[in-house]
Amino acid sequence: MKRYWIVLVFAFCLRAFADEVIPPTPTQYFNDYAQVVSSATASQLNQTLEDFERQSSDQILVAIFPTMQSDSSIEDYTVRVARAWKVGQSDKNNGAVLFVFVQDHKMFLEVGYGLEGVLPDALCKRIIDEQISPRFKAGDFDGGLTAGIQSILAATKGEYKGTGTTVADSANGSGPPFFDIGFILLIIILIIFTRGSGMFLPWLLLSSSGSSRGWGGGGFSSGGGFSGGGFSGGGGSFGGGGAGGSW
Repeated sequence: MKRYWIVLVFAFCLRAFADEVIPPTPTQYFNDYAQVVSSATASQLNQTLEDFERQSSDQILVAIFPTMQSDSSIEDYTVRVARAWKVGQSDKNNGAVLFVFVQDHKMFLEVGYGLEGVLPDALCKRIIDEQISPRFKAGDFDGGLTAGIQSILAATKGEYKGTGTTVADSANGSGPPFFDIGFILLIIILIIFTRGSGMFLPWLLLSSSGSSRGWGGGGFSSGGGFSGGGFSGGGGSFGGGGAGGSW
C-alpha cells in the first residue's frame, strides 16, 4: 500500500511538470509577449536595460506573458524559468527578472543571489505594490513598467561595476581589440611577403578605407557606444529571492 502511494505521488509530479512550459531564453531585455506595451516604450526600456548591463554588469530582464503556463505557484515557476535563462553573471549571480502574467493579473520579481542584498524581499514588494500595481490597475502598463524598472535600477546601481560590454557582445565577438590585432598582423605579413614594394601601397590604402567603414558599422554605433547586441544569459543562478503581487 505504501509503495502504491509513492508511485501515485510520483506520477502526479510528473504530470504537473509535463504540463509546464519553460519559455525559451529571450533575445531581448524587455520582452512583451502579451503586446500590452507600446513599441516606443518597449524599445526605450530595452535599450535602458541593455545599457545598464554595460554600466553595472547586472542583467535585469522583463518578461510579459499572456498567462502562466504552469499549475505550480508563481514563486516556484518563475524561479525555474529564471534559472533556465541563466540571467546574471556566473561569478556574481547579479540578475533579476520581472515576470508579468496579464490574464492572471499576477507578477513576480525574481532576484538572483548576488542582488538580494540591495533588492531584499521587502523592497521588491514595495516596488510592486507602490510603483507597478496602481498603474496596472489604471490600465497604464507603459507607466507601471517604466516606474518599476526605474526603481529596480536605482536600487541596484553601484553594487557592481560593468566593463562596457554585455555577455552578448562577448559571445558575438564585438569590440575592436581582436580586429585591431588581426589587422596589424595582416599588414606585417603582407609587408614581409611584398618586401615593401610599391605594389602593396594601393592595396593598403584601399583596405584601410574599407576597414574603416567596417569598424564604424560593426562594433560601434554612430554615437561612439556599442551597438545593440541583444540579451544572452551569463550563467547566473537564483535561490527564490524576490516578491510578487497582483492588480
